[in-house]
Amino acid sequence: MKILIIDDNQSVLRSLKLVLSSEFEQIVTMNNPQVIPALLSAGNIDAVLLDMNFNNVSMDGKDGLFWLSRIKELDNAPAVVMITAFGDVPLAVEAMRLGAEDFITKPWDNDVLITTIRRAVVKNRKDNKQKRTLSEAAGIFERVDSERRMTLEEIKLAHIRRVVDECGGNLSQAADALGINRQTLYNQLKKKQ
Repeated sequence: MKILIIDDNQSVLRSLKLVLSSEFEQIVTMNNPQVIPALLSAGNIDAVLLDMNFNNVSMDGKDGLFWLSRIKELDNAPAVVMITAFGDVPLAVEAMRLGAEDFITKPWDNDVLITTIRRAVVKNRKDNKQKRTLSEAAGIFERVDSERRMTLEEIKLAHIRRVVDECGGNLSQAADALGINRQTLYNQLKKKQ
């Protein structure tokens, strides 16, 4: 598992990296939340441990909630566990409402932290799988719904095009998959051009 830790306190970053490095394959630490989009762009982060406050002026957690929202907007977003020294119940509830898998307060218990991150990753993977399944089902429903309004000839042509696409444009392979000869396939494709 690859963990990204974002906290503006260098000593907290070092401590977390030391605690988590024996439990997770790769730990990336960063003190600037502005780099979060770049670090997540590869899609290989399993969990983000995200501080709630990134300046000493305002300790209301809004910085963390802002970045949590940005992370959760991503397709296949990683698990997010919020961490703060100034945690309170309303802040935790708001973080969970915005998609955080869990919430940890400083100082943390090492075993609880590790368990929380592992549980968050499992939950996030399950949620992402469910979202993909629902999205695929919605796509199938849309296709079936649009096919209801098509003529038989249009349905046949749509099926032929799908098979040709699935075969990577290889017409001989598509003709075999459709159970027709190549010339018949050519004739069918030319009908609607």
